[in-house]
Amino acid sequence: MKAKDLETKNVEDLNKELHELLKAAFSLRMQKATQQLTNSSEIRKVRRDIARVKTVLAKKASINV
Repeated sequence: MKAKDLETKNVEDLNKELHELLKAAFSLRMQKATQQLTNSSEIRKVRRDIARVKTVLAKKASINV
């Protein structure tokens, strides 16, 4: 996921994306805890995507103030 792609989305879509990523992160943490996670790098990717979405949301919030 690229930040440029996120900047074109509206706030509602970004919030939906953030919610989905948080669910995915939770699922990956549970898989890790139960030793079912095969690709541990997915956790890092999801965490970075969450950070990207939050950054774009913060930018949009500061523009609208």
